[in-house]
Amino acid sequence: MSDIDISTLSTPAKATADFCLIPIGTPTASVSAQIADVQRLMKKSGLKYSMHSAGTTVEGSWDEVTRVIGQAHALLHGNGVVRIQSDIRIGSRIDKSQTMEDKVSAVEKLLASDE
Repeated sequence: MSDIDISTLSTPAKATADFCLIPIGTPTASVSAQIADVQRLMKKSGLKYSMHSAGTTVEGSWDEVTRVIGQAHALLHGNGVVRIQSDIRIGSRIDKSQTMEDKVSAVEKLLASDE
């Protein structure tokens, strides 16, 4: 491991991230306006994404996914949010191509066999 040249080590070509930005210190307990801003950013990014009740799932290259999450932080900071905490879970896979829908579908098929 010590002989690895990190300057030549690339990031994964495909990644799926699930993230939740948590604005801290907003005037009200509601953060729906900030979430809407992030969703507008996601739409403009051109990446495949899906909002859910506790965050957003986004697909792309590792660099694209992490960049758009960083841009979401910068956007909210630019809109006056002083502090943001994020929960981020990122997965990559090289043995096969698998979308977020594929992952859900695999579990739904197993559940359908229960009936």
